[in-house]
Amino acid sequence: MYTQSLCSIVIPVYDESENVALMVNAIENAMNHFNYEIILIDDCSKDDTVNTIKKLKNHNISLIELKKNYGQSSALSAGIDFAKGDYIITMDGDLQNDPTDIPMMLETMQLGEWDVVTGIRQKRKDNLIRKIPSKIANYIIRKSTGLDIKDHGCALKVFNRETAKDLDIYGELHRFITLVAYINGARVTQVKVKHHPRKYGKSKYGLNRTFKVLNDLILLLFQRKYLQKPIYLFGNIGMLIFGSGMLINVYLFTLKILSYEIGSRPLLILGVLLTLVGIQLFTVGIILDLQMRTYYESQNKRPFNIRKISTFESKPEESIYKVS
Repeated sequence: MYTQSLCSIVIPVYDESENVALMVNAIENAMNHFNYEIILIDDCSKDDTVNTIKKLKNHNISLIELKKNYGQSSALSAGIDFAKGDYIITMDGDLQNDPTDIPMMLETMQLGEWDVVTGIRQKRKDNLIRKIPSKIANYIIRKSTGLDIKDHGCALKVFNRETAKDLDIYGELHRFITLVAYINGARVTQVKVKHHPRKYGKSKYGLNRTFKVLNDLILLLFQRKYLQKPIYLFGNIGMLIFGSGMLINVYLFTLKILSYEIGSRPLLILGVLLTLVGIQLFTVGIILDLQMRTYYESQNKRPFNIRKISTFESKPEESIYKVS
């Protein structure tokens, strides 16, 4: 049962000295019937967060101190690498996530045999600057991937060990960690969770992160559809542009045969340019395809993930002849 399995609660913290003790206390109250560890990753806080954690002297806590501020994705990745649990839970360190939701999420995972259970924040207590870009990103992901998750920005998630350890998180990908797991083949579901307003400290979110998030989203969508077949993207676009350029060139060549002047026409430059760009894009697709093959073959990687392998002992066949 999940109550007997080790649960690793991974929490990146940055300038959360006023929240961290309260958060640990809330986790202990919520997980008192569970076998758990708390992994706090300090992303080079400027306040007294580290000393506050050390003063707790809590045997359930492991503190990872990063050498400099790498960002939440790297901090989360460091915590997951260190985690020893059969279930790995991620959450924010600002007390907006509620640890009392964790037992329900673990039960949902166990009953449904899910690989990931992610939260949907109810009555979200954030300002419009955070809500609007989040809603746009969630909508784009749902429409472009078929993954019907309403709240990718919710940090409260439960992973089984295999799924969490297989995650590659960098840039701002912690915001799309559910999508990363889904691309890797994980079975994902969502449940409603509570959300609280921030009481202490300042939010680390700003509008400048919106552009980073959009860039990471485009990268993920490319990886989902074209990582193993980049020639399909660049080759198709290249052929379309090359074909457009050739049509223009054929048209101008026909005019030339009919004794029309074409040397001073801007259309000639456009036709030549489209032809060259089309060839370049097709060439890029070939180069990326070769790089993809090198990526897999040089590291003995396979372009697929196996969920499990089952073998069955064959029963001895019964004789179809009756012995009298």
